[in-house]
Amino acid sequence: MAELDPTIHAPNRLQICALLATSAELDFRLLKEKLEVSDSVLSKQLKALETAEYVTTVKRNHNGRPKTWVALTKKGRISFESHVNALKAIIDGNS
Repeated sequence: MAELDPTIHAPNRLQICALLATSAELDFRLLKEKLEVSDSVLSKQLKALETAEYVTTVKRNHNGRPKTWVALTKKGRISFESHVNALKAIIDGNS
């Protein structure tokens, strides 16, 4: 049975992973708007996910301005899917 991942389980990090699971990558500003958090809060949550090697961040210029793009790694996708399966098992009473 899959176990809950404490790195992903924190509400903001769970939302970040859920948003990234549906896209190849998203920009920092969009994640910030979706989560309704400050730059510093989002940066802290992304750092925790980066440390676990669940996300990568890349800075690229877009229309002459730097933008930070965030993507789930393969490890991050697998861990997120496992975490979701563990949540489903709890909901279904199979824990």
